[in-house]
Amino acid sequence: MQRHDGRSDNQLRPIQVQLGYTTSAAGSVLIRCGETLVLCTASLEIGVPPWRKPKSESDPILGWVTAEYSMLPGSTKPRKQRDRAKVDGRTTEIQRLIGRSLRAVVDFKALGAHTITVDCDVLQADGGTRTTSITGGFIALCQAIRQIQTSAPILKDSVAAVSVGVVNGRPVLDLDYVEDSSAEVDMNIVMTGSGKFIEVQGTAEGEPFEQSMLNSLLDLGRHGIQQLTRVQLGESREV
Repeated sequence: MQRHDGRSDNQLRPIQVQLGYTTSAAGSVLIRCGETLVLCTASLEIGVPPWRKPKSESDPILGWVTAEYSMLPGSTKPRKQRDRAKVDGRTTEIQRLIGRSLRAVVDFKALGAHTITVDCDVLQADGGTRTTSITGGFIALCQAIRQIQTSAPILKDSVAAVSVGVVNGRPVLDLDYVEDSSAEVDMNIVMTGSGKFIEVQGTAEGEPFEQSMLNSLLDLGRHGIQQLTRVQLGESREV
């Protein structure tokens, strides 16, 4: 039984990646997952935040990676109000997730006295904005890291993210807005390219679900992230 957009249950939305979309930041990528469109940029600075500086001369200098996330006003209907006075709770939670996910694969000693800020700006939202931001943010991060001269590898692994859920009683991969808004279970999975979990966020929107369903969703997420990892590594620009 096909989904409303014709995909099979274990099929990702079409993915397109445009590298170097902007020229000001050290790394940039425009990533499209179906109708969700996110601009990810990675800015590279010399130095680290004050709290990150070594406490003694014998301590190593550890770099830092952080992230910010925003949905532009025209990314949704109705128009989303611009975050001016303060960042709302949802935005704060998502940008913390993006930062945690990216930091999980960084060797901060190898990064040295550098700070990289990954900005994820949603230009168009149709579900999966946080997972798309993580997947695209990693590509932008890679571009920025290539500009650092170091003898040790800075990245320990890759990282990607995808949504899974239960729609009409069936586990499905990479939900769009129509599916996400009616899902019985909604879950976001963040994993490394080598298959290790970084974060799992799952909620029963109605009835509780069995562990067997959880296992099915995790397997489905792993399947999707394997495909996303191939895109990130340049083996494919579309899946």
